Amino acid sequence: MQKPAQSKFWLFAVIAIFVELSVSQAAAQIYPDKPIRMLVGLSPGGSTDVSARLVAQKLTEYLGQAVIVENRTGAGGSIAIERAVSSPPDGYTLLMAPASTAILPSLRSKLPYDIERDLAPISLVVTGPYVLVIHPSVPARNIAELIGLARSQPGKLSYGSDGVGSALYLAGELFKLMAKLDIVHVPYKGGAESAIANAAGQVDISFPSLTSSRPLIGTGKLKPLAVTTIKRTALAPSLPTLDESGLPGYNRSGWVGLLAPAAVPKNIITRLNMAVVKVVNTPEMKEALNKQGQDPQTNSPEQFAAFIRGEIEQNANLIKLTGVKAD
Repeated sequence: MQKPAQSKFWLFAVIAIFVELSVSQAAAQIYPDKPIRMLVGLSPGGSTDVSARLVAQKLTEYLGQAVIVENRTGAGGSIAIERAVSSPPDGYTLLMAPASTAILPSLRSKLPYDIERDLAPISLVVTGPYVLVIHPSVPARNIAELIGLARSQPGKLSYGSDGVGSALYLAGELFKLMAKLDIVHVPYKGGAESAIANAAGQVDISFPSLTSSRPLIGTGKLKPLAVTTIKRTALAPSLPTLDESGLPGYNRSGWVGLLAPAAVPKNIITRLNMAVVKVVNTPEMKEALNKQGQDPQTNSPEQFAAFIRGEIEQNANLIKLTGVKAD
């Protein structure tokens, strides 16, 4: 039989739990009651930024509060991630993260955060291929001719990316590895910048997203040769894959997803997940994202967490295979 003191202890414990749950549920019911900040770690104009701005606009309409995109560039996206991780876990600071988020843990040995521990996945937003494009002055009509040209002139051709360790960088390094090429890497501040530099003739090759490259391809300033996914994309069905162009097994794709600081209450994460799934899958949003060369794709927080874990493992294997050095 319990003593009176023990009974009081358990009674107070139950009351405390009930109060905490009630407060949490009340917070979720009124959330959001002020503007939400959506951090983007890459420069304006790239696929991550475009996705963020499209989603933010629709979330503003759906949630009834302004969702404001804030670009915090630098360190391959780490600056934005650090700011998100250190923000109050109240649901008012979110992170729109690109594929490179799952590369950084394997590339940098002293990150001040742990992606899986310190961030709470909300939902995947879009996926999409990268495109191997060349400057029109490069005398190659297809991947086979480009490989032959690069092999005949070791170290002469160059490719641009948005920095060492980025998703575009790994796409280029995997191409070099599988084709056995000596091509010089030139880093830029973002994927859009590297595509623009490619169009200006500063580099010969780049691996931008369809978002970054479509306007330049449409005006003839860049020549597309292949997509990086294992299957052709419905967004550009005439483009062959690198896999079918002589590099069997080549497969790299981009993605963008929404996360929050890890301690954000689960019911707010659920609320945000429902909102993202709702707005991303509307016909008008699908059409808008497709026009940008992106394929809308949402999932549950648990599914997105498992997706990120798989991406981290795959990137770790690729980094080891390509010999990219961690800092």
